[in-house]
Amino acid sequence: DRDVTGVQTCALPILIILGSGPNRIGQGVEFDYCCVHASFALRDAGFETVMINCNPETVSTDYDTSDRLYFEPLTWEDVTNVIEAEQRSGTVHGVIVALGGQTPLKLAGRLPGELILGTSPESIDLAEDRQRWSELCHRLGIPQPDGGTAVTVDEAAAIVERIGYPALLRPSYVLGGREIGRAHV
Repeated sequence: DRDVTGVQTCALPILIILGSGPNRIGQGVEFDYCCVHASFALRDAGFETVMINCNPETVSTDYDTSDRLYFEPLTWEDVTNVIEAEQRSGTVHGVIVALGGQTPLKLAGRLPGELILGTSPESIDLAEDRQRWSELCHRLGIPQPDGGTAVTVDEAAAIVERIGYPALLRPSYVLGGREIGRAHV
């Protein structure tokens, strides 16, 4: 279908899925699997599916996985441009960020909040910020291993002195075990 200006329009509501972006050694394909199956299920449910991903090695970038594929970097500027283009062609019902892993999760807070489907950017941040997560678990009475949050080596040493060795060192805002370390005597 085309509107009076000649712009192609869609009769179905559009859902945009942000893929996983470039994979690194050690990163699993589970994020791509989730994006692909979401696209299939959403198409079956009557949505027009749009995939944004830039990794040629993934199934989500196959030409027939989604109704449209934007082979673009997963940056705020590129994703925003795609959203705007899709809004001109039809009704964008929402953007799914929670299936593609860390790269789209980092974009969630910068995208229009009313378009994010699923977990809100605030809840994503709450779950990824280790200090905030620990405070939430404490308030709710959910037991967790002793730990702490440090931003300097001295702070980390004081925490390890309190909880003992071996200690797991893990940054906030990472999935899949990236940059995790162990400290032992």
